[in-house]
Amino acid sequence: MSELTDLYQEVVLDHGKRPRNYGPLEGATHRAEGLNPLCGDRITVAARLEGGVVRDVRFEGSGCAISKASASVMTGVAKGRTPAEIDAVFERFHRLVTEGPGAVDAGQLGKLAVFGGVHEYPTRVKCASLAWHALRQALRGGGEAVSTE
Repeated sequence: MSELTDLYQEVVLDHGKRPRNYGPLEGATHRAEGLNPLCGDRITVAARLEGGVVRDVRFEGSGCAISKASASVMTGVAKGRTPAEIDAVFERFHRLVTEGPGAVDAGQLGKLAVFGGVHEYPTRVKCASLAWHALRQALRGGGEAVSTE
C-alpha cells in the first residue's frame, strides 16, 4: 500500500472512532441536516458565525466511518474561515474525491488530501461530502435538510 493509502486508513479510523468537534453547539447561529439515503448517513452540522467568520462548528449524527471522519476533519478546517473560503475549500475537496489526487493541488487541502482515495469508490463520495453539503446549506441560511441524492 502507498503512504497516502496508509494515511487515509489511519485518519478515517482515528476520526471515525474518535471524531473531533462532535456534539451539540451552544449558541449556534446556523444549522442544517445532511442525509445520505443510499447508506443511511444522517449528520447535523451547527456553526457559530461572528463577524462573517466561522468561530465554531460541530456535528452530530450517525454514519459510516468515512462520513464521520470527513465531518470531523471538516470541522477543524472550517474554523476561522469565511463562508466564501469554505466554499472554495469544498470545491477543491469535491474535485479531489470525485476525480482523484491528480485533479487538485493536494498542498492546498492539508489534512483533507488523505480523502483522495475515495474517488476509487464512487458510492463513498457521497459519504465523504455529506457534512460539507450540510455545512454549506447551514451557512447559506437554509435550515432545511440537504440530501446527497
